[in-house]
Amino acid sequence: MKKNAFIVLLVIAVAIGYWLWESNGKEPKSQAAENPAVSSPIGDIPASPEPKENRFAPAFELDSLDGTTSYSVGGKRDKALIVNFWAAWCGPCELEAPDLKDIYDKHKEQLDLYAVNATNFDKVREAKDFVKEQQFVFPVLTDVKGVAGDLYKVNGYPISFIIDRDGVIRHRIQGIIDREQWELYLQEVLES
Repeated sequence: MKKNAFIVLLVIAVAIGYWLWESNGKEPKSQAAENPAVSSPIGDIPASPEPKENRFAPAFELDSLDGTTSYSVGGKRDKALIVNFWAAWCGPCELEAPDLKDIYDKHKEQLDLYAVNATNFDKVREAKDFVKEQQFVFPVLTDVKGVAGDLYKVNGYPISFIIDRDGVIRHRIQGIIDREQWELYLQEVLES
């Protein structure tokens, strides 16, 4: 009986310790030093990157669909950024594609858009056909090993992240939203 009570108290102590650590937004110094996005925290933004609103965007680097260029996410940028995760077989992604194209055309002076293909679940040929059919002119990246998808905890498609120039995620958009809502979200980020 005493052994069970000790185990229960130990579990409670560990849970409280973990909760306190998470609520403070702290991470071990060795991890903070490795990530350039956390070198200068902004206001009340926790230092550790996470795929959540008002957190620094997790850093990654992926190759373009044509294999000629690499693109990086994480840290300060000259422009705001939309990172959109999609797949060629995803019906909602096809419905969302014209809005993304229009958003990029309208805001490309202030905004970058990276369309990250779930290449670990998709076929490159189908992704290329999708891009050609939708006439994408913004960078399309391949996530061959699913690294970026894992970092951003992508559990469905499409999912988009609006990231400000400081590298902070301001909006996480799961699924499709109407064009007016996109504009409201973007206005907040582009005017700040």
